[in-house]
Amino acid sequence: MITMIPRIPIGDWFESIIDWIEEVFAVLFDIIDVVIEAIVGSFMYVFDTISVQLSPFVVIILLAALAWRLSGLGVGIFTLLGFSLIVSMDLWEPTMVTFSMILTAGIVALGLGIPIGILASKNEVVNTIVRPVLDFMQTMPAFVYLIPAVIFFSLGLVPGVIATVIFAMPPAIRLTNFGIRQVDKEVIEAGRAFGSTSSQLLFKVQLPLAVPTIMAGVNQTIMLSLSMVVIASMIGAGGLGNIVLRGITQLDIGTGFEGGLSVVILAIFLDRITQSLQ
Repeated sequence: MITMIPRIPIGDWFESIIDWIEEVFAVLFDIIDVVIEAIVGSFMYVFDTISVQLSPFVVIILLAALAWRLSGLGVGIFTLLGFSLIVSMDLWEPTMVTFSMILTAGIVALGLGIPIGILASKNEVVNTIVRPVLDFMQTMPAFVYLIPAVIFFSLGLVPGVIATVIFAMPPAIRLTNFGIRQVDKEVIEAGRAFGSTSSQLLFKVQLPLAVPTIMAGVNQTIMLSLSMVVIASMIGAGGLGNIVLRGITQLDIGTGFEGGLSVVILAIFLDRITQSLQ
């Protein structure tokens, strides 16, 4: 079909931008690589040390106790039985790798997302810029995030975590922004009437009242992290994603189901824990 509109080489422009970023910020990417690998490695070292020197069931009992304390007896029993099932399927090690990646990605995504959300709630210029960026990030197919992650950080665990952070961060930003903005104006005016400064209003009035909404963003960020960590197995991130990917590539229904079931158990545990914090 002949058209009068010339082709716009957006893909070529984007590739040039990526190449420029890779060249200019190479040292920064090396630092990020070391930091992310150290954080994930620390979590994995703790889980491996307890599992090897004591028993995986020590970790399971601790997680079950946490679930019981925060979410009730039912979730505690589910955690105990669910993670025990993972051990029986011989998937404990990849589950802990996935768990470590989720914790790392969640910490980084929330550490970046919540401050950006606070800034967007206080500054209309920032909010105007951030909103379309978030729309773009949340509608972009998840697999696309793997491309720049691989370009900047090669293959392996680190690019998987980086892609996960970018994919999972928007809810933290959006819901933090929304939570602070929906605080009753009369409450803010009352705080100002008592002589509160802007920082006092933020930390003693707005943030405490916005906590339920912010925690909903935390929950969504953790859930998105889990889904992206599985996808990141395509670039060698490891963990349960590798088990699921092996089941797909080898048409091994049993292996794929066991990997998927382990992901579901981990997802329910994380979901109930984060929901209880709201």
